[in-house]
Amino acid sequence: MSDSADPNLVSAYAHCEAEVRAADYDRWLSGLFAPAALRPHLYALYAYSLEVARVRDIVSEPMLGEVRHQWWRDAINGQARGAVGGNPVAAAVLDTMARFKLPAKALVDLIDARSFDLYDDPMPTQGDLEGYCGETSSILMRLGAIVLTEGDEPKGADAVGHAGVAYAMTGLLRALPWHAARGQVYLPADVLERHGLSRSEIVAGYDAPNTRAALGELRQIIQGHHAAALAAAPSLTEESRAVLLPLALVPLYLRQMEKPDYAPFKTLVEAPSWRRLWAMWRLSKAL
Repeated sequence: MSDSADPNLVSAYAHCEAEVRAADYDRWLSGLFAPAALRPHLYALYAYSLEVARVRDIVSEPMLGEVRHQWWRDAINGQARGAVGGNPVAAAVLDTMARFKLPAKALVDLIDARSFDLYDDPMPTQGDLEGYCGETSSILMRLGAIVLTEGDEPKGADAVGHAGVAYAMTGLLRALPWHAARGQVYLPADVLERHGLSRSEIVAGYDAPNTRAALGELRQIIQGHHAAALAAAPSLTEESRAVLLPLALVPLYLRQMEKPDYAPFKTLVEAPSWRRLWAMWRLSKAL
């Protein structure tokens, strides 16, 4: 943003950064590796993702969530009734879209994918889970890469695709205690079936050897995406590789899930800020 930016927009971008720092600390940390002038626009995208993701938390029933999602679709497509500038996240993300010619469809696709969150339906297959992660996480990395190339084509679709899936799937495993407690199951039904498990057992917090085997299979899938993302990273333009830095946290979190005392429905998988920052710094030097 220029020094002569609209004060309302300056405030909107500051709001976005504060929201991301409070609720999506990993992505906030990764943003520190981006050029300072472009950092606010990354945080606008991340705050937008947060707003859409937290809709279930602020509504009492799915239909109200659908209404809220439609408001965001209309805002992104320029069809909202009345001014949307009163919402600081909307104001910042719309300004970012205009500055960097971001495709509205990508931002709407993220909303459509998040519709799954409003309901308690099981995730049908591994492919469905990877698609969900791609539309909610990989797409965010892709848009961030466009920002970091200041509107140019960043290339590297495979890199951001695999990185987004690896990071999002890891996040879903970390959130297993919380999701299970409120009746949500992101673990794919086909993976559960292979291990003789049902959705109801996951919701009940059934911790047994076959549960751990299913989670182990999912960690192997994540590791495959992690390796594929690193292998494809050179195809992404150098100035946009900062969007891949959350990938550095995947092995950090997975290692905790492989410890003998890991309890999948109780353990909160975390890491100190310094360790996360160190992992990202090391990856930034390796890319």
